[in-house]
Amino acid sequence: MLDAEFFHRWMTTTAASVDREAARLTELDSAIGDADHGSNLQRGFTAVSAALGKEPPGTPGGVLTLAGRQLISTVGGASGPLYGTLLRRTGKALGDAPAVSADELARALGEGVAAVAQLGGAQAGDKTMLDALLPAVEALGTSFEAGRDAAQAGAEATVPLQARKGRASYLGERSIGHQDPGATSAALLIAALAETAAAAGGDA
Repeated sequence: MLDAEFFHRWMTTTAASVDREAARLTELDSAIGDADHGSNLQRGFTAVSAALGKEPPGTPGGVLTLAGRQLISTVGGASGPLYGTLLRRTGKALGDAPAVSADELARALGEGVAAVAQLGGAQAGDKTMLDALLPAVEALGTSFEAGRDAAQAGAEATVPLQARKGRASYLGERSIGHQDPGATSAALLIAALAETAAAAGGDA
């Protein structure tokens, strides 16, 4: 079972990963966006780590809800509301349980991803973070590693797509040939989940 400490480590592992990859995320965003995706997420997840360190919630749902709130309040652009909605809705779906199973997390994350799709009006193939998150949620039912690999493959598969949503959609055909920064950062989030699970001793 996955307890609050597991979710806390997932968020801090994500923060460290975003920190490492911020320059790359911003480089990807400079090609088809506002060149601020990396710095925005870096600021947001730094705030998440700080908030969790001050008053760590006692439930998995509480950890994700707090993380989502921090992202919404500190991240500019579209990333804050989208990532904040993802984590808050996932946290809400987990409820007040002191620990959850991997299957329960996968189902709750599916609700979070559906909320992101509704908020952004996007779907698979639109060259957004959903292109990494949708296959990841489906594969998480198998294992955390499968979710990580599916998210990474989904992010890489955005390269030949034409963006149909978000800032990149204004570029039309010029958005083709670039990997979507949102899908790339979403893959980092899922990779951090797999890393946390591996450190905890495999699929808990």
